[in-house]
Amino acid sequence: MSEVGQLRRISAVIRAHNEGRHIGRLLKGLDQQTVRPDEVILVDSGSDDDTVEIAEAAGCRIVHISKKEFSFGRALNRGCAAANGDVLLFASAHVYPVYDTYVEHLSGAFDREGVAIAYGRQVGDERTKFSESRVMLKWFPNENIWDQGHPFSNNANAAVLKSVWQESPYDETLTGLEDLHFAQKAIERGHKVAYVADAPVVHVHEESWSVTRNRYRREAIAYARIVEGSKMSLPNAVGLALSNIAGDYIDAAKANRLRGNIAGIPMFRLAQFIGAWEGFRRPDHVSARLLERFYYPAESHATQMPPAPGRRIVYAEDTAMNSQ
Repeated sequence: MSEVGQLRRISAVIRAHNEGRHIGRLLKGLDQQTVRPDEVILVDSGSDDDTVEIAEAAGCRIVHISKKEFSFGRALNRGCAAANGDVLLFASAHVYPVYDTYVEHLSGAFDREGVAIAYGRQVGDERTKFSESRVMLKWFPNENIWDQGHPFSNNANAAVLKSVWQESPYDETLTGLEDLHFAQKAIERGHKVAYVADAPVVHVHEESWSVTRNRYRREAIAYARIVEGSKMSLPNAVGLALSNIAGDYIDAAKANRLRGNIAGIPMFRLAQFIGAWEGFRRPDHVSARLLERFYYPAESHATQMPPAPGRRIVYAEDTAMNSQ
């Protein structure tokens, strides 16, 4: 058994700003786990709603970071520094676990030799834009991959060994993709990245088109820094937008969801690729494997869901909706 398998002290670190609508569901999901985190740390960047009060009532430890200081990497570093665990589990404040074995499966990846980073599956719910659900399908497949061989990762649902974070903390200057950069450095030092499909969360995105565009813009700016010489030309961006729109329409028609998504599909994809093009505007080559993972369309066919890896958590809001 690995060292972390013997210790298995888990600190959950949640970054939040005005997440009062969502964070209660995440905290309930963590409390329902077969393996519960030993502590939950909320890194709050100046919320003016009831986020902090909800977290405190649930027993979370609060770490404050001002809006002026905030970057994704800096907020993570503050939370990691405050944590006492050997495994640092990261969750966005607007995700929630699907099954009660979520923490068990995600942290269990570290029993495998050489694994230093594990990230889990993400799916949408009824609030998720159709095109975004296809992005998740592309990024987060149904099969576990214990050594994926490239640095794609996503800290909305992930865990890392604290010892590896101590070797090289998150870059606090990046505008996004600090998780990818962290994984790249870990792989260069001989560590492995595991993808755990058996640890799914629902990721709730309720963004305006301008926020979606800005998200992809800042991620492309970060990608261009991480992968030296990367680029996306305007013709490439237009071509990718059109191919993704076509793929989305095909899948929406197959799912009998085309009528409600005729306008939303092109709006999402234009926001995605205009934002990416704006962030990428610099010359030279691009890392083909990562660019394909980020931007190229998912295969347009239905995928069979794997067997449930645990007991599905029932949330009060779900029960209310089902009774209506």
